[in-house]
Amino acid sequence: MRILVTNDDGVLSPGIIALATHLKGAGHEVIVVAPERQHSSVGHAITLHRPLRLWQIGNGPYPEGVAVYACNGTPSDSVVLGLEELDPSVEIVCSGINIGPNLGDDLTYSGTVSAAMEGVVLGRPSVAFSLDCDDEAGAHFNTAGIIAAKIVGWLKNHPLDKGLLLNVNIPDEEIKHISGIKVTKKGLRIYEGKVSKLRDPHGRVYYWIAGKPTDQLIEGTDVWAVANGCVSVTPVHLDMTHYPSLMKLKSDGLEEVSL
Repeated sequence: MRILVTNDDGVLSPGIIALATHLKGAGHEVIVVAPERQHSSVGHAITLHRPLRLWQIGNGPYPEGVAVYACNGTPSDSVVLGLEELDPSVEIVCSGINIGPNLGDDLTYSGTVSAAMEGVVLGRPSVAFSLDCDDEAGAHFNTAGIIAAKIVGWLKNHPLDKGLLLNVNIPDEEIKHISGIKVTKKGLRIYEGKVSKLRDPHGRVYYWIAGKPTDQLIEGTDVWAVANGCVSVTPVHLDMTHYPSLMKLKSDGLEEVSL
């Protein structure tokens, strides 16, 4: 398959290099288009009010035969440029491998998952891959790359329905310690102490948004699967309409409100 690989950690992140390397090693044609720098938690942002630039860089740590491009925009910008400008023949979009998990409601903030969303918007099946690590030092990107290639290989014979992406989270372990793959629903992560109020050296107040997540380990969810050493695969649909409420809102008279 012809695959567009992107991410939100930057074009030289070890995660995206591992993903491209393993997909190329599995016999796929790979083109990389990714931000020049870190864009974590930018969500589904598209750049509209400044020029975007796109340039090809040397292979460096990437395998021979992989065309690598950087852009000065967001992950979603990278997908648009990759599919609309560079290679409309791309069959699938793969985003990642993210440094850190995208579990529960993380996926609404994630640039990694949003890049996959943009792939779906542009008519391609898409997969977001994330590794449940704290940072890149010592992280098991090789494990994640092996698993990513296996899932993409499976998708070749089992295409996704239109409008779907897969959000894949991988435990930070050697491949021999992975307990298998679980198809899951989105779980719940609660961030405590999300806002820290601090002072700079001049005494001026500033804020840092972060916080440590607490996962509700309910069986069948993504957070439960990863906590139990399994790869979590969550199908995500972009139609966010709450269909049960359509008839209720109508029957409750919302359409009859006088304007």
